[in-house]
Order: sequence, then C-alpha cells, then structure tokens
Amino acid sequence: MSRASKSSPTVPEIVNRKANFEYEILQKFEAGMVLTGSEIKSLRDGKATMGDAYACFDQDRLVLRHMNIALFTQASYLNHEPLRDRLLLLNKSELRKIRHRITEKGLSLVPLRLYFSERGFAKVEIALARGRKSHDKRQALKEKDLDRDQLRDI
Repeated sequence: MSRASKSSPTVPEIVNRKANFEYEILQKFEAGMVLTGSEIKSLRDGKATMGDAYACFDQDRLVLRHMNIALFTQASYLNHEPLRDRLLLLNKSELRKIRHRITEKGLSLVPLRLYFSERGFAKVEIALARGRKSHDKRQALKEKDLDRDQLRDI
C-alpha cells in the first residue's frame, strides 16, 4: 500500500472561522510545520484549536504561537506541550516577502486552516491580514446576508 493511499478523506481539516470575520485577508501562504509524533496523532483525531493563534518572526524563523493541540492520551511521558511555539517552514523568498509586508502598519499573520497534504504532511495556510474595524464587520455581515438571500431566491 502506498503512502498516499493511507491518507483518508476522514482526516479532519481544522479551520479558524474567526479569522475571516476579524480580518481582511490580503495574501495567503502555505507552510509546513515542525511537529512531534504525539502532535500529529492529535491532529489526525481533530483535537486542535486555532482561535487565538498567530504567526510572528522569532529572529529569522517564522513561528506559530498559541495554537492549542490537545494532549494525545496514549503518548504517556512522551507527550507534547499543548501551547508550544511551532516552527513554520517556508522558502526564503516567501519569508523575505512576509517580513517586508509585515512591517506595514496594521498587518499581521493569521492561520486560516490546518490540513494534511496528499502525501500526509501537516500544512497550515497562513494569511497576511489587516484587522477590521467594527463598522467593517457590520458591512461584511450585511453583504453575507444579501448573498444568502439572493441564493434563496434562485
């Protein structure tokens, strides 16, 4: 059995729903993650939350902070810390672009979703985003309601 066929469609995709409401998404990037074995097993069980997570530079490395991956119950003493910083893997050119753009006022890096690639690697989709003001959020809700009403009429 090949490695690609082992990854089943039942592996969950963890989505940060709050990010699309709180931020205006400008540009998306796909990054790999450095994880331990117990973290991978917890992710395959779908036991992770990204509500308060964000990415930032720590020296020359991009790290994901405050993403909670629950403890794996069968890992005994080899378990991981649930809220540890996780290293993100990107090309140097992408890191350079992100570092340059993040210096602009009001921009931040937000994780949008965590999923498994066809090869079984954990990937996180991060976005360069600008925070929305409360009146922007109301406008986004109005547009969403109008789109929903138009779809009902069809």
